[in-house]
Amino acid sequence: MSRILVHVEGETEENFVKTILAPHLYKLGYTSVSARLLGKARRRNQRGGIRSWPSVRADILNHLKEDRAVLATTMVDYYALPPTWPGRKQAVPRNTLSERAASVEQAILKDISASLSPASGRQRFVPYVVMHEFEGLLFSDPDGFARGIGRPDLSPNLQAIRDAFRTPEEINDSLNTAPSKRIRDLYQGYRKPLRGVRAAEEIGLDSIRGQCPLFNRWIEKLEQMAQQT
Repeated sequence: MSRILVHVEGETEENFVKTILAPHLYKLGYTSVSARLLGKARRRNQRGGIRSWPSVRADILNHLKEDRAVLATTMVDYYALPPTWPGRKQAVPRNTLSERAASVEQAILKDISASLSPASGRQRFVPYVVMHEFEGLLFSDPDGFARGIGRPDLSPNLQAIRDAFRTPEEINDSLNTAPSKRIRDLYQGYRKPLRGVRAAEEIGLDSIRGQCPLFNRWIEKLEQMAQQT
């Protein structure tokens, strides 16, 4: 049996872990599933954004070294990820979605592993970067998304956005076309911490996994870690 700590960048991801991810992982034998805001994220007044890598790196290493029985992972948005994060500058747009995600995650893993011995945590850490941001996952089911945010009338609009991309994770990441920007263009009252997790509940973990291969790959890794411990 194992405990797992998910390092997240904001309250939305924190609530997602508690309400949606944790129940699934408990069924696999995890005895504790918790989320921890990176750094002083809660003091940012829910404005979002992630801290620079040196600060985040220190948090992750401290947790792994202080608690040698915990498994650790991350859930942070690729969109607007600071260039100080490992692999971010190298994850150029011309690479495929999978290549960009892998380049950042592998660089994060390499950086963390360099400060840990095999016995102190190298096998206990799995980085995950959401492509491109949390809201992208919600396009896995436009009808459920619309119901979750209390705007079922927006289902056709959300479906039209979804239909323009092969997967929800490919909804792009510029200031004008990021998933959250597209949502707020339709619904200015959208509030991520409240509406985002409610929409994810309406959609369900299985639907997100079925539509988002990179997200599903992360969940599969966590499932495998449960089996190995």
